[in-house]
Amino acid sequence: MSMTNPADNAPASRRTSLSDKVYEALRGRIMRGDYGANEKLPAEKDLSVKFGVSRPVLRVALERLREERLIYSRQGAGNFVRIKRESALGYTPVETIADIQRCYEFRLTVETDAAALAARRRNDAALGQMERALNLLSDATGQQLHREDADFAFHQAVAQAANNQYYEETLKALREHIYVGMKLHGESLMSDGAAALEEVLAEHRAIYTAIRDRDPDKARAMMRGHIEHSRERLFGGGLFDLSL
Repeated sequence: MSMTNPADNAPASRRTSLSDKVYEALRGRIMRGDYGANEKLPAEKDLSVKFGVSRPVLRVALERLREERLIYSRQGAGNFVRIKRESALGYTPVETIADIQRCYEFRLTVETDAAALAARRRNDAALGQMERALNLLSDATGQQLHREDADFAFHQAVAQAANNQYYEETLKALREHIYVGMKLHGESLMSDGAAALEEVLAEHRAIYTAIRDRDPDKARAMMRGHIEHSRERLFGGGLFDLSL
């Protein structure tokens, strides 16, 4: 007699949310080195139990990791971590609050132009990626939560829509750096209440709308405004003087 996991009967949006959470958890452990190069991941049945999800949900997360070339499969043997390559960009870890400010500065130069290019070059598949991230953000906002994984997924989808691998690879290399700022920003939003979360969701939607409408100038302006507002909410207007 077969047992049915309740997650198998969940709506598609719920299954997507569960697979996102598993993906983020596994990716974080790989990037931290919890699983070493060429180390075998736990068996699928064990991972399913560990994360409390069905095998189909788990496999969606594993497929994303394979697409990012973080893991590979050996037929009949399981899933293994790839040898971690050093980033060609060589960013040093975030160590101070001033580093978070520097990261925001850099994002203002990179992501604004990526948004403008995305407005010119996006296709339906790219818009679909943004919509999925927006749906996750919307669900979290309705629960008065902030999801850094969905937030980053939206920004990554914009970079992908620019159809220039340098924007996408730069964002990937900065993932852990951006996450630090997003996490602190999320904590600030939670303390400010539902209105602040709604404001951030509206900013993401405005970026999406400009890209959907193929308006590069507005897409650039909306992305700039969003990143600047995020920085202001986090730093409260008290930026560091980074003069040498």
